[in-house]
Amino acid sequence: SPGLSSGEHLEPPVFVEPLGDCRVDEGGDITLRGVLAGSQPIKVSWLHNGEVARFGKPSLSGGGEVTFQVTECLPEDAGAYTCLAVNGAGKTSCCAAVCVREVIPKKRADSGRGATLHFENPPQQLKVKAGQPARLLCLFSGSPPVVSCWIRNKEQIADGPELWTENADGSSTLVIAETKPQHTGCYTIVVRDRKSSAQHTLTLSVIERPQPPASSPVISRVSASSLVLSWSGPCYDGGSAVLGYVVEVKKGGRAVAGDWSELTAQCKSTSYRVCSGLQPRAEYCFRVRAYNTVGASEPGPVSPVVRMEQKDSAKLREEEAPLAFTCVTIDSSHKVTDQYILQEKLGMGKFGLVFKLTHRETGRVCAGKFYKGRRAKEREAACKEIELMNYLHHPKLVQCLAAYDHKPEIVMVMEFIAGGELFERIVDDSFEHTESASVHYMQQILEGIAYMHEQSIIHLDLKPENIVCVDTTGTSVKIIDFGLAARLDGNTPLKVMHGTPEFVAPEVINYEPVCLATDMWSIGVICYILSIGVLTYVMLTGESPFLGDDKQETFLNISQVNVDYSQDTFEGVSSLAVDFIESLLVKNPRKRATAEECLNHPWLNPLPHPHSHPHLHTRSASSLDEPETSHSESEPESPAPSPELDLIDSYLACPGQGGLKMGRHAFSFGETPFPTRPEIQQELIC
Repeated sequence: SPGLSSGEHLEPPVFVEPLGDCRVDEGGDITLRGVLAGSQPIKVSWLHNGEVARFGKPSLSGGGEVTFQVTECLPEDAGAYTCLAVNGAGKTSCCAAVCVREVIPKKRADSGRGATLHFENPPQQLKVKAGQPARLLCLFSGSPPVVSCWIRNKEQIADGPELWTENADGSSTLVIAETKPQHTGCYTIVVRDRKSSAQHTLTLSVIERPQPPASSPVISRVSASSLVLSWSGPCYDGGSAVLGYVVEVKKGGRAVAGDWSELTAQCKSTSYRVCSGLQPRAEYCFRVRAYNTVGASEPGPVSPVVRMEQKDSAKLREEEAPLAFTCVTIDSSHKVTDQYILQEKLGMGKFGLVFKLTHRETGRVCAGKFYKGRRAKEREAACKEIELMNYLHHPKLVQCLAAYDHKPEIVMVMEFIAGGELFERIVDDSFEHTESASVHYMQQILEGIAYMHEQSIIHLDLKPENIVCVDTTGTSVKIIDFGLAARLDGNTPLKVMHGTPEFVAPEVINYEPVCLATDMWSIGVICYILSIGVLTYVMLTGESPFLGDDKQETFLNISQVNVDYSQDTFEGVSSLAVDFIESLLVKNPRKRATAEECLNHPWLNPLPHPHSHPHLHTRSASSLDEPETSHSESEPESPAPSPELDLIDSYLACPGQGGLKMGRHAFSFGETPFPTRPEIQQELIC
């Protein structure tokens, strides 16, 4: 009897009962049937007029019977149908003709029934938790009869126990009984009536718990009662963005039996400062879980065991010791590992990696900034930064201690600054931030910038992330990241195409020449933030003065100097502090206070220097609304920011940060006039 044999010798497939021709009226159903014999397995496929048959349901039974069913036939379903059968011994085919007799529909009073076939508010995306069923429902309207099919990866989806379609008048639903990660992807529904066809693609996202963090926590800044943990995020977020991390601790080390305790379940970044619950000289280890909307991951790798320092240790920290300034030349005859021991990774960025280093002879802890240097542009940027830093020997500026060139890599050995970002210090509940503290921070920042400006060097990327604390307990700060710094030449105007939108000056947005006053605008924004709890606009007020809902609104706010000086915003902030900020947030660079003038402002210096600016403390907010002249007298007033400005993500990987952290967005122009996206160069903020 006909069937499928499975002996040792493979038999090619053969149709023992061929397909039969069919005739059907429009709207009727047909079933093409044949019987195959041959060795298993046999793969069967169907063609309609030489192309893959989409509208129909194929089947192959264990007895060798093959069928292809087409329901609600339309005239377009007529033609030649071919069944192809293939196994390891050969292949065969069989054809049948299908004739569909067209039925002339009766005229209907309701002309709307003849509307063009279209989808009605089809879904664009569906998210389902792994293990739950999914129903992809699409509603459509057209002239009956309407047939439909679902396609994924260019293949028609056939009904089965795990996945099937449910069709009704005006709708089609693809049902997945139990979703799995492999079901994530794009699904296309194709519908067709007598007049036309239409298709719609939607995305199914099957989300699950994220994978554990990829690395064990790195421990840094250890004291008697606090430390900082840093780690890498999970390799896969489960299809849904990671919302945060759960940090756990166990006392006594990994080998000691005991339960894990939760330190926090609300950590929003890949670093966490543990500042309570730790005992001097005790041993601890840590682990981290990632979580998203579905739930928390399994624990990540356990950290090495750390022993806390002894309380009130009299040991003098290296970072507090006076620094001997060094004029650095690039050493191409040695490797950095000849002089330094390479330790754990502190961070990473587009330029390369940052590692903790220990000097082999002195034991001094440093940070090594490893530039990739594969391209000439990367090597040029590294050499330029080293050259500029030889002019920046000041206690408030981070120092370059050595440099090595082992091609293609260039390594800068930097001061190791263990205190972390000033921004983090200010928002830390364990530190009390006051206006007098803001004064102290601003004095230090201005001392460093004043020295830079004396050397005709502008920083061009001043922002909270680039002001760091020398240690975890003191109030000394330093300025870091001179990767975008430049030396001004009085004969050649400099125009730049990079920065961080919230902190750049109007002349940067309008692509006008920059000057020393460009840094002073950024200092004004920093001070605004510090004034209410975070840096100067941000230090005193705690919020960014120009940040809009999108980059264009931010640029417009800066270009128009839209600053809120209301009493509600500056509640509890002195009038001198407000006056100080007003002296900096001035559109015309020539009218901004200089670093020296700021240091003599009554807010910072109650007893000003005899040569201090006589009008700084009498400047009114209304002066900001006066017409401003361009930095270049020959150029007209700049228009609103170009709509083609682009934002680029940047990453912060600074010495002492202990891990990779996402920084503020930075923008970069291309060549003038403003370019399309592919021409924009990403700037690394480090």
